[in-house]
Amino acid sequence: MKPTVVGLYGIPGAGKTFLLNELKKELGEQAYQYYEGSLVISSIVSGGLVAFQKMTAQEKALWRGRAIDSIVEECSASGRIAVVAGHFMFWDETDELGLSVWTERDQESFTHILYLDVPADAIATYRLKDSRARSLVSEEHIRRWQQAERVELRRLCLVHGILFSTVSPRKVSMLLRDIFHHTEDYNLSRAQCRLTEVLGEFVGRTKMETMLVMDGDKTLISEDTGVLFWRLVADTEDTTCSDPLKELFSSQAFGYSYAAFRQAALLYEELPEQNFNDYCEKVASAVTIHPEFVSLLRQAAEKHVGAVVVTCGLRLIWERILQRTGLSDTVKVIGGGCIREGLVITADVKRALVARLKEVQMYVCAFGDSPLDLPMLKTADRAFVVVGEAHQRSRSMETALLDAINNEGLRAHQVLLPSTASPRLDNIVLPQVTITEDDFIMWYCSRKVLHATNKNAAKILMTTTRNAQVSGPALREAHRSVGQYLATELLPELTGLEEFPIPHVQDRQTSGHRVRHEKKTTIVALMRGGEPMAFGVNDALPLATFLHAKVPADVKLHHVEGQQTMILVDSVVNSGKTVVEFVQHIRTLHPTIRILVVAGVIQADSLSKGSLTQLLLADVNVAFLALRLSENKYTGKGTTDTGNRLFNTTHIQ
Repeated sequence: MKPTVVGLYGIPGAGKTFLLNELKKELGEQAYQYYEGSLVISSIVSGGLVAFQKMTAQEKALWRGRAIDSIVEECSASGRIAVVAGHFMFWDETDELGLSVWTERDQESFTHILYLDVPADAIATYRLKDSRARSLVSEEHIRRWQQAERVELRRLCLVHGILFSTVSPRKVSMLLRDIFHHTEDYNLSRAQCRLTEVLGEFVGRTKMETMLVMDGDKTLISEDTGVLFWRLVADTEDTTCSDPLKELFSSQAFGYSYAAFRQAALLYEELPEQNFNDYCEKVASAVTIHPEFVSLLRQAAEKHVGAVVVTCGLRLIWERILQRTGLSDTVKVIGGGCIREGLVITADVKRALVARLKEVQMYVCAFGDSPLDLPMLKTADRAFVVVGEAHQRSRSMETALLDAINNEGLRAHQVLLPSTASPRLDNIVLPQVTITEDDFIMWYCSRKVLHATNKNAAKILMTTTRNAQVSGPALREAHRSVGQYLATELLPELTGLEEFPIPHVQDRQTSGHRVRHEKKTTIVALMRGGEPMAFGVNDALPLATFLHAKVPADVKLHHVEGQQTMILVDSVVNSGKTVVEFVQHIRTLHPTIRILVVAGVIQADSLSKGSLTQLLLADVNVAFLALRLSENKYTGKGTTDTGNRLFNTTHIQ
């Protein structure tokens, strides 16, 4: 493993030697090893620095390479971090250009370069008071020298994957502590701790089973807040690059790696804290969350669905955006910022946080727009690709998205924002959804498996159905009661209700309620065991059409035409094979009609890892309702078969 080697750079007289000694006192030598580059050269060259100064430029470069090699070797053996004070160039004021002493071995060995940001007048004073002989140089030349070193070092570090920052000497110890602690594993643990905090902030509300995990830039808003931030910096500060993030993430050495996001944090760290905060406020005030998402997030809060923005951008910007929108109480943020935040959000961190939410039994719906979001989208229970205007969307997403769908098992829908945006791929590969639909949360953002296993009413109802002494008409009546209960208690949670006028007993008109689209609902009794329960469902939905079906082909085109909902009713669902066959057949007749499966008992395994799991993942318009979920994998036959018990045919094997 490559050792961590931190270069401490600045022009001669910047205070590197003094700082090195102070760091040794403050940080100690247990985790760090300190080197002055010139002393290392002196120790390995016969005749020391005197002999070294007489060498040719080529010979000097050779010995400088050997010096850094010896440092790398020593720190590899000790496991400590090397802190090396070194020179990048020498520049006499009479010369037109400075002489770089940076070597190929330097760029292969250093992992970090911290360039000391010391005012030119301070350096001029230090040089005058230095006991070592320093040539007299003007403050103007010092500034020119510093600028040349900063620009060239930043360029070289970008090319060779070395983390770079200009830093005040007082911040160096903080950065070195961070470099020691901050690994990818540590970063992930910090992100998971923040997720635990977020979940804790939701404690006290009604039990939360679903979490919306959302990217920020170009998902909740059209803009990229990072681009807006650095435009503000370029307009107000002396910078050499107006879009350093684009330059960073497009570089071959960094890409979108963990190191790249750490480098981004170092860029933010270079700014004065007050300036940083002001830029965040200005960016937050310049953008607006899509009204469709505002509506969705408010609806989610009403339905006790959690929401968290997991952003690769700046946490502070997104907290202020949510504050300005009035959503900060119900929508939380996990994001990065400066180095002092101690956290960067990468594509893998996003994926890991979604996986963690699933580990604690939450149903996760993820929204994103770019390849960075694909690991998160693939891990979520339900994935939504947000598609903006063609000129604003990620150019690399199309190919990566198609590959994820074709080769990596991604099942996703697309959300067009604005609705006039042209879609990605096509509506078959990536179906479109509208997040402002009244029942979007219920149908797209829930497990769609409702059951009453632990409810007291269910325990009373199931007592009769499980009693071996009850069969025939009495058992059929019990199943009918179960069907009516499920249609009254659970079904409206999926379908919603609609009002209709009724005469009041006090001789006036009032409003009654019924299951939404009751007149456009078809109840299908899966024969023969499903018939009694289906009659109970029909008792609760008297306006619905009723159909007996022994095989899928019994459901004809005219049974689904003009209908909104099909309710398949069976007494027991074991493997789910029959249900899947019926759903597949209905899909040949109508690709999007909502299908609700109602049963007295559903085997839990069939929903968690069986064929029904794949059905739920593949078809967003299918849901299940059961009186209870059963861990018992036994399939009845003969005297224990539910159908035989319902119709007193237990003597027929």
